[in-house]
Amino acid sequence: MMTREDVLKEAQELGVKFVRLQFVDILGTIKNVAITIEQLPAALDGQIMFDGSSIEGFTRIQESDMYLRPDYDTFAIFPWRPQEGAVARLMCDIYTPEGLPFAGCPRNTLKKVIAEAAEMGLTMYAGPEPEFFLFERDAQGYPTTITHDKGSYFDLSPVDLGENARRDIVLALEAMGFEVEASHHEVAPGQHEIDFKYTPVLKTADNIATFKFVTKSVAMQHNLHATFMPKPIFGENGSGMHVHQSLFRNGDNAFYRPDDQLQLSEIAYYYIGGLLQHAPALTAITNPTINSYKRLVPGYEAPVYISWSTQNRSALVRIPSAREKATRLELRNPDPAANPYLAMAVMLKAGLDGIKNRIEPGEQTTDNIYSMDEDERLARGIESLPGNIMEAVNNLHEDQVIRETLGEHIFGHFVEAKMIEWDVYRTQVHQWEVEQYLTI
Repeated sequence: MMTREDVLKEAQELGVKFVRLQFVDILGTIKNVAITIEQLPAALDGQIMFDGSSIEGFTRIQESDMYLRPDYDTFAIFPWRPQEGAVARLMCDIYTPEGLPFAGCPRNTLKKVIAEAAEMGLTMYAGPEPEFFLFERDAQGYPTTITHDKGSYFDLSPVDLGENARRDIVLALEAMGFEVEASHHEVAPGQHEIDFKYTPVLKTADNIATFKFVTKSVAMQHNLHATFMPKPIFGENGSGMHVHQSLFRNGDNAFYRPDDQLQLSEIAYYYIGGLLQHAPALTAITNPTINSYKRLVPGYEAPVYISWSTQNRSALVRIPSAREKATRLELRNPDPAANPYLAMAVMLKAGLDGIKNRIEPGEQTTDNIYSMDEDERLARGIESLPGNIMEAVNNLHEDQVIRETLGEHIFGHFVEAKMIEWDVYRTQVHQWEVEQYLTI
């Protein structure tokens, strides 16, 4: 636990000249206010103000003053910047001038659900598996959709030409305090995955936001563009962000029960039940773009059916084989376009609702769901995830548990943004239409 004095001392010892106070808006975009080192004491006391009306979905112009309160534990140096005149960052919560947590701050939203879990004696840990593509840039520096290599799953150089960039991303993350567990080439050309160790869920959300920022920054140094767009290339696998999650109570894994047939506790089953019941609504948050649903189609390894299994990777929720302290579940539909704070908040809330209301998950599905026809799936009670963002938003609108988790401020601004996005998409004439119908 870093203190104010720890941050000031470390900043002085490391020669920090600039500090970026970072936060994430409702749609998941990382923002920052840059200050000089002389302003750091005031920043650590929560005295730095910014214009909230300029941030998507924050406040109206007459309510614009917002204050940044840094989390001291998130202090880190950007290792790709010069050591002379080093640049550091702090992740921040947003507060109102009255000293209250701002209802539109995604980090505050997650902290509320964490507090609810704590009241039940539970702490959530999460470990993400974010995927991304590396694309070449054109002569003007603009990103293309030309992949940097033709590699596939677990390939090495010279086939995996992104290995150097991926290595530098990992080194930068480790220098910022990440414990990277694995990195490798993914299935599609130009696609990569970097997995970092599970941590308490707030730190996990901070890590995801930082990971995306670091990955893009390091890729630029290699004249590459890193994208977390879920499905940038037709006919290739999209990028997901499977999230491993577990609950601990008094230092013990609350999902583990040695005398159960699957060595899972009642809490684990109910948590799964909550995730499955709320999946149609929380998908709007875990898969928040129109493009997200181009990934969630059968045939490309992405889960589209609401079910669970101990091994079956066609299920939405999978239980890896590790047990005791490592007992966990893996939710497989989220993608890296998601706001990490809101995604973690709705997943945890869905699980807690399952525990509170003893929601049974039903029988696990051991057969390959992709090979079933629709009649067989319906006979087994296996429903599908929403087919597009507006279907997901409609489910979100009807789910009071997930809607209340977001709060009316975030819910209202999120839905408004998605409706605008959908309307623009709906009224555009796309290249496929031109190619398909121009000769009519």
